[in-house]
Amino acid sequence: MIRTIADWPHPPVRFRDVSSLLRQPEGFAAAMDLFIKHYRNKPIDVIAGLDARGFIPAGVLAYALRKPLVMVRKKGKLPGETIHAEYQLEYGQSILEIQIDAAPHGANVLLMDDLIATGGTLCAAVLLFEKLGCTVKEVGAIVNLPELNGSKRLERLGVTVYSLCEFTEAE
Repeated sequence: MIRTIADWPHPPVRFRDVSSLLRQPEGFAAAMDLFIKHYRNKPIDVIAGLDARGFIPAGVLAYALRKPLVMVRKKGKLPGETIHAEYQLEYGQSILEIQIDAAPHGANVLLMDDLIATGGTLCAAVLLFEKLGCTVKEVGAIVNLPELNGSKRLERLGVTVYSLCEFTEAE
């Protein structure tokens, strides 16, 4: 149910589009049920979603598990006092922010996103929560692209990665 769009946003990228899954009520429900089952008994205090597609699974999980939801946003999108972290994109740099009161000191954080590629955004989010004195124990994603090594980067930071499916470049 996850379609591939060739050459988007530019050649030779093969974009794995989760919006096609989200439009399928049974598929979307099945995917969220797998996340809920996987994380139900884990020691998680806060669930954080990455801007913007990560908000979707994070919101569902926060609701189902009755946990606080935190938004990790691109620079300039959050009101109040924030902290930030810079990260590399394939084509430049970007900045993520969270509010300084996003999670209590010592909280165990689950980070959710739609997809793990190079891991730059997720690794930056891990650093943000570390600045708050929190620990990111787990990262969940609908799709993992293991050939881009993002999951390996996260694992080197001591983070457990769980994804519902993987794609290789050839697929």
